Amino acid sequence: MDLKEVLSELTDEEKIALVSGRDFMYTNGIPRLGIRSVSMADGPHGLRKQIDEYDNGISASEPSVAFPTASATACSFNTENLFKLGAAMAEEAVHYGVNIVLGPATNVQKNPLCGRNFEYFSEDPYLAGKLSAAQIRGFKSRGVGVSLKHFALNNNENFRFMGDSIADMRAMREIYLKPYEIAVKESAPDTLMCAYNKINGTYCSQNKWLLTDVLRDEWGFEGAVMTDWGAMHDRRTALLAGLDIEMPGDTTVCRGQIYDSLHDSAVKAALDRSAGRVLALADRFSSAEKCKADFDAHNELAARLAEDSAVLLKNDGSLPLSGNEKLCVIGELFEKMRYQGAGSSMINATRITSPKNAFDERGVEYTYFAGYRENTDLPDEDLMEEAISGLGDCDKVLLFIGLTDNAETEGCDRADMKLPENQIILANELLSTGKSIIAVLFGGSPVELPFADGVSAILNMFLPGQNGGTAAANLLFGNVNPSGKLAQTWVREYSSVPFSSNYAKEEREVYKEGIFVGYRYQQSNPENVRYPFGYGLSYTSFAYSDLSVEADGECVVATLRVTNTGNRYGGEAVQLYTAKKDGSVSRPLRELRAFGKLYLEAGESKTLTLEFNKRDLSYYSIKENRWILEDGEYTLIAASSSVASELSEDIYVSGEVPPDEYYPIAEDVPHLTDADFEKYSGIKIPERSATLPLTMESRFSNFKLTFFGKIIYKAVMSMPNGMMKKAKRLPEGAERENMIKGAIFLRHMLESNTPQSMAMSAGKTISYNMAQALVHLANGRVFKAFGTLLKRIKAPRVPEQNS
Repeated sequence: MDLKEVLSELTDEEKIALVSGRDFMYTNGIPRLGIRSVSMADGPHGLRKQIDEYDNGISASEPSVAFPTASATACSFNTENLFKLGAAMAEEAVHYGVNIVLGPATNVQKNPLCGRNFEYFSEDPYLAGKLSAAQIRGFKSRGVGVSLKHFALNNNENFRFMGDSIADMRAMREIYLKPYEIAVKESAPDTLMCAYNKINGTYCSQNKWLLTDVLRDEWGFEGAVMTDWGAMHDRRTALLAGLDIEMPGDTTVCRGQIYDSLHDSAVKAALDRSAGRVLALADRFSSAEKCKADFDAHNELAARLAEDSAVLLKNDGSLPLSGNEKLCVIGELFEKMRYQGAGSSMINATRITSPKNAFDERGVEYTYFAGYRENTDLPDEDLMEEAISGLGDCDKVLLFIGLTDNAETEGCDRADMKLPENQIILANELLSTGKSIIAVLFGGSPVELPFADGVSAILNMFLPGQNGGTAAANLLFGNVNPSGKLAQTWVREYSSVPFSSNYAKEEREVYKEGIFVGYRYQQSNPENVRYPFGYGLSYTSFAYSDLSVEADGECVVATLRVTNTGNRYGGEAVQLYTAKKDGSVSRPLRELRAFGKLYLEAGESKTLTLEFNKRDLSYYSIKENRWILEDGEYTLIAASSSVASELSEDIYVSGEVPPDEYYPIAEDVPHLTDADFEKYSGIKIPERSATLPLTMESRFSNFKLTFFGKIIYKAVMSMPNGMMKKAKRLPEGAERENMIKGAIFLRHMLESNTPQSMAMSAGKTISYNMAQALVHLANGRVFKAFGTLLKRIKAPRVPEQNS
C-alpha cells in the first residue's frame, strides 16, 4: 500500500474516523479504500479476547492460557522467559484474529499498596525495561503488535482517572520514564498507550512534552499513540500533542472537536500525521491470518515460568519435601488457588490446576482442612478449630495463604500491607502448636509477615497462572529447584515506606521520595527490610569468582565465573550493581545495571558476561535539564541480591564535573516537606481541588455528597451490586468465582471513575451531554441538566454509519 497516496485520497471525515476507535477493541476501517480495522485485546499476561461488544474486562472472553503475572515473571530475572511468554500469547492472538495485545504494563512499582502491582514488573526501572522489551520482541516474532502501557507515572489506582502525579524531572527521567525508554529503543513497539493521570498538571493524553518531545523526538518512537480506555479529555489538544488514536472511541463529541478545528492548519497537519500512523498500523496487519494455537504446550509453559519465578524466602531445611512425610495441608487457597489478578486482565483460563489438583494427580497422601474462607477476612472459628484439632501426629504442616481478590484488584489500592485477618489468626494458632509449618504464599505484591520468624519455610508463588498448582508441587517436592529473586523489596512493616501514610489519599500524588524508590531508599535503612530486592534462596548453593571488568569503548563489560557448590541442579540470577565512589551528586548506595541467569548441574561452573553502556551511569540534572556523566571511579558489584557483595571491582570513567545543585539524599527523604520539594524540584504543588461543586473530572464516589448525586450514585452502583447477587446464586465453580471477581473490580472501577472518563469509554451508553447533565443534576441544577441533555452534538459520521 502506498500510504502517502492513500492518505491523499481520504476525506477529512475518514481521517477523523481513523483516529477514533470503534466497538471497544477495534479501529475504524475505510471500506471504500480497502483499509481494514485493527483488532485489539487485553493482556498483559494472557489474552483476554472479548466475546461481547462494549466489554470492560469483566464479562465472558475466549478461553486462553493465564500465564504468571508480571510481578511473578520479573522474579525469574530471565529475559528468555518473557520472550517465550510474548511469543505464546502472540500465537493465541493470531488464533483469535487479534492484531495488537494491550501490554506489557511497564509502570514502576512505586508503592507496595498499588492495587495493580501484579501487572507491573518491578520497582527497578532497568529490570522492568529489559523484561518489557523481551516480551515485546516475543510478540513481534509471531507478527503480533503490542501497546506498551501505561505511559506514564500511573502509580496508583484510587485516583488514576483524575490524579496528578507531581514529580521532579530527575525522578521522572531516572525512574519512571526509564523502563519505557529501554522498551521503545530496544523493541520498537507498534503502539504505546498513554495513562489516565496528569503529570505536573497536564493530562498524559494531551501532554506534548511526554508524547512528542520525549517519546518521538528524543527516543525515536515511530508507532501510534493511543489513549487508555476513556483517558481522553480535549480531543483537539490531544491531537496537537501527538495522541493518535482515541480508545475505545465512538464519541461524537471528540469527532466534532476535531472537525470544528480543521480551519486551523496545525490541527489539519496533526490529523494527517495521526491518520498516517493509523494507516501504517492497518497496513502492517493487513495480511494477518488465523492459525491454531497449541494451548496444551502453553499450559506447560505457564508451569515452567511459574517454577522459574517462585521465590524461596525462608528455609531451615524443611524443604524440599521427601514425599514420606505425614502431611497436613491447611488453607482454602490450596484448592482455590489465586492465580491471576482481577480487572481488565482477567483471563478465561483454558484449565486450572490448583495445588490440590497437582497433589492428587501425583498421589500425595495428606489430610486437608480449609482453616479459613478466602472470600472474607473474618475468622471462621469452626474451620479454625477443625484445622487445629486435626493436626494429630503430622510431621509437617503446609499452610496455603495469601492476598485474595478482596484485598488486591485493579481499580483501587490496598488499604494496608497485611494479609487477611483470618489468615494471620490461623497462622498464629498453628505456630502455638509447635508443629513445623511451611507457608506457601500467593499474591501480586509484598505483604507483612509477622509470623515469618516462627515458620520453617516460606515459598512465594506470587500469582502463578493457571498451572501454578503443578509448579507449586514440583517446587515443594524438589522436582524443581527454586531460583526466583525478588523484583520488589519486602519491608517488615508498611510504615517504613517513605510517605506511606500519604499514598493514594488524594488526587495530588507528590513524589517526594524522588529517585529513592524501593531498594534505592531501603539500602540506607536495612533494619526496615525483611527480604531485600534481588533476594531468593535455593536448594543448592553458588559461589562467584574471577570477576574482571573492562571499559570497552562505550560499554562496560564484566565477566565472572559461577559455580554450583551444592548437590542439586539449579539456577542463579546474578545481579551487577554500580556505586559511585566519592561522588558529589546524591545517589542511591547502589543501582542495578545488568543481570543474567545461569543454570548449573551440581559442581558445574560457567562464565557469565554482563555489560551496560557507560551512559547508564549518568544522572539527570534538574539544574541543566540534561543527562550528565559524572567523572571518577565507580565500583561494580556482582551480587546475589541488592545487599550482598560477592565480588567487586573499581573502574575509572571519564566524564565531567557536575554543576553545584541540591538533591535530597536517602536520609533526608522522610523529613522532606512540600516546601522542600518545591525548592529542589522547581515545581509548584497545586492547591487541592474543591470537592464541590461536582465537575466532569470529579471522582464518582463524591456524588454521594449531594442529594441528587446520591440517587445517581446508587443507580450506577446497582450494576456491580446486581452482578454480585447474580454471581452468588451460581453454583460453586470457575464461572461463579470469575463473576464475583468481575463484580468487585467493577465496583471499585466505578467508584474511582469520573463522568468524563465514563463518557469517553461508554460509547453510545453514556453520551458526553448525558454525563454533563448528570453532573448538573447532582449539583442541583435540574433545568440546566434537562437543557444539556436535549442538546445535540454534531460530528461527522464514521464510514460504517455511511454504508
